[in-house]
Amino acid sequence: MNMQELLGPDVSRKSHKINGFTVVWGLLLGILFSSVSSCPTGCHCTEKSGMTVVQCMSRKLNKIPSDLPRDTVALILASNHITKIPNLAFKELNYLQELDLSNNDIETVDVAAFHGLSDSLLVLDLSNNRIQSVPKEAFAHLRAKINLSNNPWHCECVLQEVLRELRLDPESVKDVVCHTAVQEEYTGRSVIQVLDSGINFCNFHHKTTDVAMFVTMFGWFTMVIGYVIYYVRHNQEDARRHLEYLKSLPSSSQITKDFDTISTVL
Repeated sequence: MNMQELLGPDVSRKSHKINGFTVVWGLLLGILFSSVSSCPTGCHCTEKSGMTVVQCMSRKLNKIPSDLPRDTVALILASNHITKIPNLAFKELNYLQELDLSNNDIETVDVAAFHGLSDSLLVLDLSNNRIQSVPKEAFAHLRAKINLSNNPWHCECVLQEVLRELRLDPESVKDVVCHTAVQEEYTGRSVIQVLDSGINFCNFHHKTTDVAMFVTMFGWFTMVIGYVIYYVRHNQEDARRHLEYLKSLPSSSQITKDFDTISTVL
């Protein structure tokens, strides 16, 4: 008689239940662990102080990977072909401290691109891309040191307001240059130097708006005057025709004379 027979059928059934529970629990833990720590295809992941560093540099990526580990502390996406940072691109990366998107083809940064990173992100590198402008709210509440150098910036009011709200990397400030500007004379100059000289791009924006409003009002005024002139001339023409018609009618004295002549003949 073996041990299982000695222990009896109840103990055997309990043993099978425990083994089954252990297998299921192990599978659940495996799925959970893989969802947290899996590395994106083509990238290289390493551990740093119990967290994950994701290295995706020069991987010919054209968009930001969506299957990033949730415990990512550093994400290197430099030297790829990424063209856009969409809304909520990093929404589940609550521990992300360093984000390198330099040397890509980024042209568009959506309003909520960095939503969820305000408490964790310390370094953000967007240098050497194709960014001309960004929404004023894109960097709202970020505490990170940001590198915006070597982008074809268009210097105008929104860019001025964006720069006022963020922390630029001191070493990159001189390389944030106006590629184009609301005033051509500022093209090719450092944005910070222009602003430090007392120039206010928002004043140009307001002046442009005022001119546009003046031109619009002048156009409407011209249309109204033109209509009034047309209306007066048209009524004058009708009045002249009516007057000519009245003049063409025989007068009452002529009618009386003609009536007398007819009476005499009769």
